[in-house]
Amino acid sequence: MNIQTLFEIIEERKNNPTEKSYTTSLFKEGLPKIAQKVGEESAEVIVAALAQNDSRLIEEIADLTFHTLVLLSARGLTPQHIMNELEKRRK
Repeated sequence: MNIQTLFEIIEERKNNPTEKSYTTSLFKEGLPKIAQKVGEESAEVIVAALAQNDSRLIEEIADLTFHTLVLLSARGLTPQHIMNELEKRRK
């Protein structure tokens, strides 16, 4: 799966909520909860990088990536906004 496909799934959950979806539950709880999850996952990435194995680090970065994409969606942004910013910085 690539980032765009994952983002499309997140958008689908936002626009067509399902009762048992974790993603839907994040959107229902709102931006403060989503931002909190990004913060928690960021801390877990740091711990994994410093004190855990590569497998655990990958798992935590996957969690952080997912929650960051949910945050983007909640704010009406897309991964392309990030890519555009990175491209500007490259010049």
